[in-house]
Amino acid sequence: MKTLFNKTDTFLGMNSRWDEADWVYFGIPMDFTVSFQPGSRFGPARVREASYAIESYSLAQDRDMETMRICDAGEVELPFGNVHESLDRIHEAAWSIITAEKRFFALGGEHLVSLPLVQTLVKRYPDLVVVHFDAHADLREEYLGETLSHATVMRRICEWIQPGNLYQFGIRSGTREELHFAREFGHLYPHDVFEPLKHTLPQLQGRPVYVTIDVDVIDPAYMPGTGTPEPGGISSQEALRALWLLKDLHVVSMDLVETMPAYDLSQRSAVLAAKLVREALLAVG
Repeated sequence: MKTLFNKTDTFLGMNSRWDEADWVYFGIPMDFTVSFQPGSRFGPARVREASYAIESYSLAQDRDMETMRICDAGEVELPFGNVHESLDRIHEAAWSIITAEKRFFALGGEHLVSLPLVQTLVKRYPDLVVVHFDAHADLREEYLGETLSHATVMRRICEWIQPGNLYQFGIRSGTREELHFAREFGHLYPHDVFEPLKHTLPQLQGRPVYVTIDVDVIDPAYMPGTGTPEPGGISSQEALRALWLLKDLHVVSMDLVETMPAYDLSQRSAVLAAKLVREALLAVG
């Protein structure tokens, strides 16, 4: 394997080697286009550390991470401040995993990192469906003159997936134009996640699904460590229950983004992010 990753500490329970793994977990330490509070580049490292505050075993699912074949590859090596080159390197890293017939779970970093991940998967799955948990629609055509931003990422993704293949849950912030586009291009389920996702499962079954989770879908009372907190979100329990529903879908890869532990000295945000990673992987693996 070409050296694309910088090996760091290992997420709890991810003990497999690359050649034997079904899943590859990796961090993307990038927050070059954030619009409010920077610092999500430190998310991957802090979430790895926080994973040792939880168990590898999930009581809710009666499954253990140590029974899965997951390789923690480390973090993608990125040139600081160079957005285009960074996106290219993320794409190359994801492609190395997909061509090895593995699935990935990427940990951001800002939400723009989802764009090259989806671009990679569309090559393998032209009918890819994107399931998006977020407080924000992220459907702006441009933000402050930039078309590549964490505020435009889902709009750029819509240029790569087929019309109708975007499903957005938990959205509670966006411009009028964004929400109009969301309803016209995809499927918008504002405010809630669990009930609308449960209702939508029959539409998604049997299709290749990519899941992208912005942690600010969760109310900042539970997840204060994020770059653009938005009051009025779902509880941590609803987020976990929604992830358990993914067991009924063909999830081809996933990401979790916008964790910013520096703004939460209690570390509960990093611990919650680690638990979301564990529950998501156990649900779909």
